[in-house]
Amino acid sequence: MPTLNAQTAEEIIEIYIENIGGQKAWSKIESMKVIGVGRQQDVDYPFVATYMKDGRRIVDINLQGNSFIFDAFDGESAWAMNFNTQNAEALDAETSLNTKNSANDYLPDAFMNYKEKGYKVELLGKEVFEGTECFKIKLTKIPVLVDGIEEENIETYYFDTENYVPIAMESIIKYGQGKGATMQMLLSDYQEVDGLYISFSQIQKFNGQIGLELTTKTIEFNTEVDNNIFKIPEEIETKKN
Repeated sequence: MPTLNAQTAEEIIEIYIENIGGQKAWSKIESMKVIGVGRQQDVDYPFVATYMKDGRRIVDINLQGNSFIFDAFDGESAWAMNFNTQNAEALDAETSLNTKNSANDYLPDAFMNYKEKGYKVELLGKEVFEGTECFKIKLTKIPVLVDGIEEENIETYYFDTENYVPIAMESIIKYGQGKGATMQMLLSDYQEVDGLYISFSQIQKFNGQIGLELTTKTIEFNTEVDNNIFKIPEEIETKKN
């Protein structure tokens, strides 16, 4: 991975994009299928996550041999399955809008085309993160709606100064059960797939405690995708807030 003596947040992001394959190569990716294993509370479960260039996505996990849709977005509405009832639930309009505003942050991440998305980056200096010298970069995204009120939407990233790739991200959870908690995502094990580089290991922490570990087994680009998988099942229950 090439490195340069970057001095600004914009230059660091430019080198990062180049190091993970380049803007031109990523622009040719229409879909990404991630197959892996999640671990939560000492329980392992396989998952298949499918992300589309237009922002649609679905995360299907296997619970004791049964398919469970953990997270889905059809381009307009967000939905998921209720763990207790096993029924699909359309999420509320505010959640769907927040999901839509960040829907293009998954292929491959929020920094791809960040200026076109209306995002801003700021270099906060250098900082040692868990023993690694890093560039600390503040990413300001489109505000999120919380009970109808716009709130700032900021993520802080730690870029390894040697390889110019993020090894961690921090943010404050704005809504839901974890509202107010500090969420941290640790990124490691960058691997090459068809000339593109992506993290194969993510550890999610909440207030410093590990909540979820994700290990990617394989990644497939531009495979045939059935568009029907993103659609909300006809019989749904609307989630109550």
